[in-house]
Amino acid sequence: IAAYKACELLRRLTESGHDVRVVPTAASLHFVGAATWSALSGHSVSDEVWQDVHEVPHVRTGQEADLVVVAPATADMLAKAAHGLADDLLTNTLLTARCPVVFAPAMHTEMWE
Repeated sequence: IAAYKACELLRRLTESGHDVRVVPTAASLHFVGAATWSALSGHSVSDEVWQDVHEVPHVRTGQEADLVVVAPATADMLAKAAHGLADDLLTNTLLTARCPVVFAPAMHTEMWE
């Protein structure tokens, strides 16, 4: 459910005039496909660190952002971010971000508590 709410969040942000870049995890693409993210954001979408390696997308995206929003932020994502693990495009982007990062936790209540 949280993944579909992220689509609504993206739609509202873009309708408000924000330029939003989507950096999905491979797991998130099982719920909402890259074509949907691309259509809603108006930008191409990739979850690969090594795609467009000449442009170093995780560094560019992290450094150009005014704000990074991780929504939904799973327990796994929160743990990776807390420990500085970078095994995908999103976590690599988080390490290069020079702006505020907002996490919107989304998990079963027992996992949160």
